[in-house]
Amino acid sequence: MAQKILIVDDDPDVVLALRMPLESAGYEVQDAHSQASGLEAVDEFQPDLIILDVMMDTHTAGFQFAQKLHGPAAKPEHKRIPILMVTAVHQTTPLRFGPDEDYLPVDGFIDKPIDPDMLLEEVARLLEARTAQ
Repeated sequence: MAQKILIVDDDPDVVLALRMPLESAGYEVQDAHSQASGLEAVDEFQPDLIILDVMMDTHTAGFQFAQKLHGPAAKPEHKRIPILMVTAVHQTTPLRFGPDEDYLPVDGFIDKPIDPDMLLEEVARLLEARTAQ
């Protein structure tokens, strides 16, 4: 059975750019375009990994999404799902951030534009780490 990946990003072009290499590599992919629809999809689709944008319906939607899934009040089954955060913030602003257990509880971080090979390597690394737990 193919591993399932949920892409939560409001830009259809980015979703397509992520979906193509993932499906070519044999992953089952579903997408959501907002924080709310992404949270619903987590319970319905039960992904093995989530690829998450930072800015969607609000500038901090990705941060809030990560907190809901991996923060102190998160469901235990959600905390086991690795989150790979992708963003163009580092390309367009002087802001710099990365995974942080308290503020940004994600498992990996890559910048847009996404290199397909780097994406597949990071997805495989995170899925392997999840399996090893």
